Amino acid sequence: MKPVKVEVCVENLASARIAQECGANRIELCSALSEGGVTPSAGLIRTVRRELHIRMHVLIRPRRGDFLYNDDEFACMKEDVCIAKELGADGVVIGLLTADGDIDRERTAALITLARPMSVTIHRAFDSVKDPVAALETCIELGVDRILTSGQQQKAEAGTPLLKQLVALAGDRLTILPGSGVHAGNILRILEETGTSEIHLSAKERIEGKMTYRKEEVPLSNSAPLSEYEVEQTSPILLRKAMQQIGR
Repeated sequence: MKPVKVEVCVENLASARIAQECGANRIELCSALSEGGVTPSAGLIRTVRRELHIRMHVLIRPRRGDFLYNDDEFACMKEDVCIAKELGADGVVIGLLTADGDIDRERTAALITLARPMSVTIHRAFDSVKDPVAALETCIELGVDRILTSGQQQKAEAGTPLLKQLVALAGDRLTILPGSGVHAGNILRILEETGTSEIHLSAKERIEGKMTYRKEEVPLSNSAPLSEYEVEQTSPILLRKAMQQIGR
């Protein structure tokens, strides 16, 4: 099998350390992964950058939900791209759509211009576009470096037919990065069936918090899938199992 680059999605320093120790090529640094991920704080970006020697890409997403942003949100995204660059990020991960489900050319181009010379990835906003082939060509025209996608399915394993098509259409013009539901049991099959050279996973586990006094009848969020007394973190066991499947 040809060499594969592994990206691990993390939301804290402990997970970033584990990704590096297990041999990942880079991390995607986010916050609030239980909400699909939003932009991490400047403090987290700076702290992770100090400790990691592998590449660090930073998610630029001002809120959960869809990818149609108002002027205030877009202004925030521009600032966050500049902050990520100033703090030593190697890349940013962005995704902006129009109301009718196309890549937002104008705003995507503006963020790419701000980001350079950093790498630019389009995240899973791509899985919400109405025409993935047309969206792929738009991304190529704009100079995007890679697209993180599940093949427009809930999990990448189910999206392998489209992923394979996108890999073939992109050729060496852009990298298709399969992600969502990737683990030791399917990582090799996804790589073989799609022909891609990169893969994205989180390998996370839930860890019980250390609070002994707990007021569980007063949750701080009415919608969070985790309780206030749990955190998610990259599992070295799960990540190493996945890496072993690809000979790493």
